[in-house]
Amino acid sequence: MALPVVEVAGRSWNRRQFLIAGGAAVAAWPVLAGPRSAFAQKSVTLRDYPFTLGVASGDPSPDGFVIWTRLAPKPLEGGGMPTENVIVDWQVADDEGMTNVIAKGTAVASRELAHAVHVEVQGLEPGRWYWYQFQAAGEVSPKGRGRTTPKAEETPDRLRFAFASCQHFETGLFTAYQHMVKEDLDLIAHLGDYIYEGAGREKQIRQHVGPKLHTLDDYRNRYAQYRSDAFLQAAHAKCPWLVTWDDHEFENNYAGLIPEKEVDLAAFQIRRAYAYQAWYEHMPVRRAQMPKGPDLLLYRQVHFGKLANFAILDSRQYRTDQPCGDGNKPPCAAALDPNATLLGDIQEKWLYKTLDASPATWNVLTQQVMMARVDFTPGPVKSHSMDQWPGYEANRQRVLKYFAERRPSNPIVLTGDIHSNWANNLQLDCENEKSPVVGTEFVGTSISSGGDGAEATPRADALHAENPFVKFFNAERGYVSCEVTPKMWTTRYQTVPFVTKPDAPLVTRKTFVVENGRPGAVEA
Repeated sequence: MALPVVEVAGRSWNRRQFLIAGGAAVAAWPVLAGPRSAFAQKSVTLRDYPFTLGVASGDPSPDGFVIWTRLAPKPLEGGGMPTENVIVDWQVADDEGMTNVIAKGTAVASRELAHAVHVEVQGLEPGRWYWYQFQAAGEVSPKGRGRTTPKAEETPDRLRFAFASCQHFETGLFTAYQHMVKEDLDLIAHLGDYIYEGAGREKQIRQHVGPKLHTLDDYRNRYAQYRSDAFLQAAHAKCPWLVTWDDHEFENNYAGLIPEKEVDLAAFQIRRAYAYQAWYEHMPVRRAQMPKGPDLLLYRQVHFGKLANFAILDSRQYRTDQPCGDGNKPPCAAALDPNATLLGDIQEKWLYKTLDASPATWNVLTQQVMMARVDFTPGPVKSHSMDQWPGYEANRQRVLKYFAERRPSNPIVLTGDIHSNWANNLQLDCENEKSPVVGTEFVGTSISSGGDGAEATPRADALHAENPFVKFFNAERGYVSCEVTPKMWTTRYQTVPFVTKPDAPLVTRKTFVVENGRPGAVEA
């Protein structure tokens, strides 16, 4: 008898693939559909303050946004909540003092979701700021600030947002967020590596709690530790976030259901289900992103009127194994295999359909790994990162050819992962300096991963000599700030000289602009 084909968001797979690898372990995957108990306890007494992880908002629309919190009086000890579901009151006001409440309700903080709350607020006015707050167990949460996006048919004068990635708790302080919250921002985009999965190590700037992450409780405690950081909490309370993931939210350099190193595949699949559930529990995302076992529909779009459209991509869940192996290596024939994919067939088609339908002036791909085909070895021998888009060259070429032939308005690719800043012009043929530029890529450095960085000017000169399409390279820590108008995109690389001690100053290291209708980064 033929086994059923299961349609997931990025690819189609046969259940036999899982049964062969995992056997009866499939039945152990958590499949969430909300609280399993209809009962919730309105009055609960807690010894400690439950809103230790702060609040957050995300995925805004013209009439609302998601608001999030998690009840966790003992955040590093599994949360410290009773086993009952708990009622949480929420309210949204149009003033910071919360005197004019315009929306309110109750939500269930369920034990199945670690007593996290995701409220999809609706019925608000487009293009304006609101404030929100939660109440439970006789305690009141910190206030957060959210905003709705402009009307779909409106072209606002300006959008200001920042993007960041790679915040290793052990290797540095989150000083970049301390500076980020001082900017006038409409949105913050996080491009992945929100947590790191390794075991706690001694003699670090800060030490991870627990072992290498394997269980659901392990992942929950790790997210709670990161969420306990005051600067990160402040950034979440500042404005709505658009979040995606990369690899360290689960396992370094994994590809779909293929681990970096050989392990028991059944356990690997179950661990992916735990990782995805804990990610959902701690992110301000919609119910559409609730996981089903080891699957989670992450890719989606967020419109900022007709000014900008954000296509939020997932380059981990559906990718095939790195065709040429991992690491920096010379290109191999397997990278040109059209079946080797970073996005998965369904997500790739979704991306093209989304860009075809977009009325936005600026089409923004918020994603994880570098798209530019950078040669990391000086001289005639070439080497590329096989975990990035060049490792899947056929897939990369399809996207760039789409940019060239279908001409979506002003494609801008935002990237994290690599712990350094880059500004890249995306060309159809990167071997030919005269090849048309079809898009622009801005790569942001890490918040803290890698410890104290450096400007690395000698390497920058070598990289530019080998790759003329690279317009900027910098290896300091920090984030990237963007200002978008109908005529111009401005990118500012905001860096901090150190993260191994507090109070690092902020330096705007370089500024680039892209003119509407003229792809490519130009130094301002």
